[in-house]
Amino acid sequence: MRSDRIKAGLERTPNRALLYATGLHRSHMSRPFIGIASSFTDIIPGHINMRSLERYIERGVENGGGTPFIFGVPGICDGIAMGHAGMRQSLPSRELIADIVESVAQANAFDGLILLTNCDKITPGMLMGALRVNVPTIIVTAGAMMTGHHKKRRLNLITDTFEAVGQYKAGLITEEERQILETEACPTCGSCQGMYTANTMACLVEAMGLSLPYCATTMAVLSNKLRIAYESGQRVVELVRKDCKPRDIVNMKSLENAVRVDMALGGSSNTVLHLMGISHEAGAGLTLKDFDRLSKDTPHLCSMNPAGKWYMEDLHYAGGIPAVMRMIARDIHDLPTVSGLSTRKIMSAVKYYDPDVIKSADNPEHKEGGIAILHGNLAEDGCVVKQSAVDPDSMVFTGKAKVFNSEEDAMQALLAGKIVKGMVVVVRYEGPAGGPGMREMLSLTAAIVGMGLHKHVALITDGRFSGGTRGPCVGHISPEAAAGGLIAYLKDGDMITVDIVNKKLEVALTKVEIARRKKSMKLMPCKERSGYLARYARMVTSASQGAVLQ
Repeated sequence: MRSDRIKAGLERTPNRALLYATGLHRSHMSRPFIGIASSFTDIIPGHINMRSLERYIERGVENGGGTPFIFGVPGICDGIAMGHAGMRQSLPSRELIADIVESVAQANAFDGLILLTNCDKITPGMLMGALRVNVPTIIVTAGAMMTGHHKKRRLNLITDTFEAVGQYKAGLITEEERQILETEACPTCGSCQGMYTANTMACLVEAMGLSLPYCATTMAVLSNKLRIAYESGQRVVELVRKDCKPRDIVNMKSLENAVRVDMALGGSSNTVLHLMGISHEAGAGLTLKDFDRLSKDTPHLCSMNPAGKWYMEDLHYAGGIPAVMRMIARDIHDLPTVSGLSTRKIMSAVKYYDPDVIKSADNPEHKEGGIAILHGNLAEDGCVVKQSAVDPDSMVFTGKAKVFNSEEDAMQALLAGKIVKGMVVVVRYEGPAGGPGMREMLSLTAAIVGMGLHKHVALITDGRFSGGTRGPCVGHISPEAAAGGLIAYLKDGDMITVDIVNKKLEVALTKVEIARRKKSMKLMPCKERSGYLARYARMVTSASQGAVLQ
């Protein structure tokens, strides 16, 4: 066993002494050592139920014949970090999490890993670290939050809190109504209710074959989530015995399965960054061109919140990820999974699905997938839009630029009434290096929706968006402003066209004018001079490459 490095032989007498000091029995020494990477924290709703899940994973590992060890991994809630400087830490934390999983697993020579995760950057970060170590691994996502309720109306985080800011500012709701929404929108533990980044990533790791069936959609408050945790603990010991490693499962074909499920669900645009980051660690070669290629012939099947009406609880009872995969089965590769069943067997075992929630490929919500990749003189290396969340009348939008060098400046202008119909809001120097940290801008985009401007205003940025964003919002513009992309040289009044139909993002400037501006306008210096973010800014690659560290 790999763990013999720390427990076998005469020379490991002091190592065993320290292990016995933790309370291990002699019988534990002959078993596989299983690391349980837990991102439990009191401050993230999607993680506060993990203490119970840890116990059930431990029980499963013990029952399966392994020795469990829990270790901690940090977590950031994007909703709590949203709208202020704290959001700069979110995407960079993915790399820290990957480093932690790698470091702890290597130092302790674990034979296998369980990754207990849930929220946005934590799931891909853990998986990236596990791919480096490449020992048998199962992911357990802690489950989604139930919807809130008020006067027979279902509530959710995005529409009823973030967008409520704009509604209140526009006089559409009272202070009493706002306070009710604030306290009732998030009634339980779990990751936020719609197809935002956390839930999208949970669905995609299941589609890749790294979680047990139905793990992604089983709600956090359901007892079956505990049983899935228990079974995952048992199963990882069997994977150790069979030497089934994550790089045996994560490859170009399984990533293509994940992208197709992403397109069918209309998932978060952040998955483009995360799947490319995962591909980087697996050496699989996924690029923006693959997202474009797969989106064109994968139909969007599920009308999920925020742009649609269904929530994770609805998706679960409609058949979950196995049913979604079954609807696009002709394009799904038949591959091994951590469950021991192939994707084909998992799909064929589906006994029921709800055609209202999961449409068929012959009767989809949209003919193309939920995400589109745009190119043009404003995005030579590409950019990303969640086209399933854009109103049909806004799929082609031309307007005058209103340029801001930070999210805060744009938000202040919006609330002051300085952003009006017909504008293309440009928020630059918020990319991976320019932010640094590539902030999400849900506070800004949700306020635009709440004020009723989302059909009349477009937003483009080298930053990124929450999975809860809707409207003609284009992110991940590459090259970013800090790297000298054309977005750095835009001025108020420039005519910009967002053409999602033809996959174009263009500004009406001549080559002569662009050259003149590049000579006369200087790039902004890095906003961070010290600390982790300064190092991150120096090392991070473009969003078009997954914003991984060099």
